[in-house]
Formats: sequence, C-alpha cells, structure tokens
Amino acid sequence: MRLITHMNFKNKDGLIYCCLRNKVVELDQQQHEQFCQGCKMYGGDADGRGVTCVWEELRNVGNPHIVHDPVQEFNRNQKRTIAIAPDDLISLALIQTGELSEPLY
Repeated sequence: MRLITHMNFKNKDGLIYCCLRNKVVELDQQQHEQFCQGCKMYGGDADGRGVTCVWEELRNVGNPHIVHDPVQEFNRNQKRTIAIAPDDLISLALIQTGELSEPLY
C-alpha cells in the first residue's frame, strides 16, 4: 500500500468524505474539533477549501488524490479486495459440500 495525500474539498453543501468516520460529513467547526484535530490521518485544511488527509491507500489513485464529490468518494471506499489463499478455497469448498467440518489448518 502507498501513503497517499487525499485533498478532500468541500462540495457546494459544505460536505466532505471522512475516512476516520467512513461517512460523508459537514466540515464545520464541530467536525474539525472533535474528529480532524485528533485524527492521525489529518494533514491540514486543504488551503481553506476542505481537509487534507494522509493514509495508506489500497486503490490505484494519484498522489495527491483530489476529491470534489464526497458521496462518490464514500462509495469508492466501500469496495475492498480480499485475497484468499488456494488452500483456504479448498477448505471452504469442502466445508460447503459437507466433506469437511472445519478448515484444514
């Protein structure tokens, strides 16, 4: 994973995507004081137009990653890739068919 700077600009309604809370939030004083200031991902105020955050990114995005649509960013962050080892797939298949009662490992 790569450490990526995310520039989350407020939309016309003053909303941003917050990775810490994993939701779209209004970037107001309360959000900034209760969440941004204590967040280990917080990296600044995006030139007064939003918030800059830095975190290890699984997705293939640019650096910096510029966000203008917080809802779209939220939706894109809900997709995760899960790697399953071949032995685990065999165990799962055998459990589903009833040929095995617990994983092989």
